[in-house]
Amino acid sequence: MDGIEERGSATLWVVAFMGVLMAMAMGVAYVGMARVAVHRVRSAADLSALAAARVVVRGADQACNEAESAASANHAVLERCQVDGLIAEVRVSVRYSLPGLAERRVTSRARAGPVRRPSRPLSAGHRPL
Repeated sequence: MDGIEERGSATLWVVAFMGVLMAMAMGVAYVGMARVAVHRVRSAADLSALAAARVVVRGADQACNEAESAASANHAVLERCQVDGLIAEVRVSVRYSLPGLAERRVTSRARAGPVRRPSRPLSAGHRPL
């Protein structure tokens, strides 16, 4: 009669196992979505800094406008732009949401400019290579 009492217990074990498997799959998906957002914000920051450094000789305002344009083209928001000589430094953020959780924001910063400072100052008409 012991076999009669355990009847249907396999169904419960299968349902419990499927629940654990589903929770693990959702966890992996959430981590993947967060990693994609981090990669997106890093790319947007790098591209924004490069865009700013490309036109930094035209002035800080022009450089920051280019950085903002590059950030928005990558679905990001330019939070900060600072130009120091020929070096542009930016901070960019991206918002993302996970199903069932509050919206989150990730930020990244990047710098771009020449590897070394030029030996003579650049004139306004001179464009770096």
